[in-house]
Amino acid sequence: MQQAGGPEPVIADTGLEPKRTDPLSFAVRAVASLQNAIVPMIAVYFATNDEPWAFAAALGIGALIAALSAGGAYLTWRRLTYTVGAEDIRVESGILSRAARSVPYERIQDVSLEQSLIPRFFGLVQVKFETGAGGGEDLALSFLSEEEGERLREVIKARKQGVTAADPRSAAAEAEPEADVLFAMDQKRLFTFGIFEFSLAVFAVLAGAAQYADTFIGIELWDADLWGEWLDGPTSWIADLGPMAQIISALAGLLTLIVVGSVTGLIKTYLRDWDFRLERSEKGFRRRRGLLTKTDVVMPIHRVQAIKLGTGFLRRWFGWYGLKFVSLAQDSGSASHDVAPFGKISELGPIAQVAGFAIESDAGTKWHRGSRKYRVDSAIIELLFLAIIAAGVAAGLFFSEAASPAWAFLILALGGLLFARQLFLWRFDYNAVDSRFLFVKQGWLAPKLDVASRVKLQSAEIAQGPISRRRGYATLKLGLAGGALQIEGLPKVRALELREAIMASIAQTDFSELAG
Repeated sequence: MQQAGGPEPVIADTGLEPKRTDPLSFAVRAVASLQNAIVPMIAVYFATNDEPWAFAAALGIGALIAALSAGGAYLTWRRLTYTVGAEDIRVESGILSRAARSVPYERIQDVSLEQSLIPRFFGLVQVKFETGAGGGEDLALSFLSEEEGERLREVIKARKQGVTAADPRSAAAEAEPEADVLFAMDQKRLFTFGIFEFSLAVFAVLAGAAQYADTFIGIELWDADLWGEWLDGPTSWIADLGPMAQIISALAGLLTLIVVGSVTGLIKTYLRDWDFRLERSEKGFRRRRGLLTKTDVVMPIHRVQAIKLGTGFLRRWFGWYGLKFVSLAQDSGSASHDVAPFGKISELGPIAQVAGFAIESDAGTKWHRGSRKYRVDSAIIELLFLAIIAAGVAAGLFFSEAASPAWAFLILALGGLLFARQLFLWRFDYNAVDSRFLFVKQGWLAPKLDVASRVKLQSAEIAQGPISRRRGYATLKLGLAGGALQIEGLPKVRALELREAIMASIAQTDFSELAG
């Protein structure tokens, strides 16, 4: 990326005129920025609610902010251009200080289309160019018409494959054969998925809204005396009902919590995974999903670096699992793409096979456990940490007004549980390597399986700290484009075996062919 604070950057003579995004883009930005006016309007209204002009003042502040936002959005749109050249795509932006960024086609891993609620009303999409660099290094054009977004994605993919056109501005993608649907979720499947996606996010939202309670309604929600007054009546009334009524009240509260969490999970699932569809096309995997925000992602098959198979502590008993691909590009900030978030093993296995992976090792493959010493050391460290806290609590160092041996005993009991947990989890740490893949299994309540292709791993490093060196175990860190994979607590001999096997595969791999 090149930046300049003075003269505007000069565009290389490519024979193409720079183009602007859709003219309605500034309208989308202006509407989206109106949310910035809500809090100031409410604050002004409640600050002047004793005055007859309070409502007018709030509207005036909102109108001023809206006008400034619309003006800024229009100037931003006017000063942003993009050029689709022969070798790269170039974007220039900035009102006072101009910035120009050029991304070669060979660095673009994926091109995805995203359509949130407001742009959808205007028929617009955001085009994202994933470079695999992570952070803020990816490029995006906000916003283009749906037709232009699709056309641009096809042009970029054609340029990556070396296909040229006399005029890329008028190039049109050839009609593709009908794609094969690998995985889809109907309404029944989506509802079942939502039931398992228990979430208490609504309480986090309410806690955030409580920050403004003192400003808007004059109530300090963090005042202990206030809560004591509010709860005095109900708690006294419940206490008078007797033990059975108290149990029923507690169960009702627990049921309410479960209902709220389940409804929240359903809403989140429907918004995120509505009309979920994974297809196999000539260009690779195509995944579409979303209700308010629709995403359309295309992942070339050769870009899949590893797969992740996981489940939850409840859904595993019903046979439900989720499958993710580790890709060079990112999916909503994550290195893993959800390709089948809620399916049976019989559905997920064929998808992994299309990507060139397997969820089961070759017959006769030997599985190895991690080091028991690693688990013992981890358990001792956790227990010692909580023992120190328990001693501080008993001595009144942390809670001087409520120092109690009972609290110290509870903390020690928790330490004992964690100690036993570490020793127990050793039974569920497995790893194996066959002729093609490296397998890593972990977890008991929510087991997960990571599968990496030996020919796509790029490095293998053995790491040891002071304790692990003396105790004879190590961590194997594996270089994986687009993600990270490491196996902790391996016996030193096993770590060396895995490293030698992986390095042998790396030495025989021509990575220039894999990237093609």
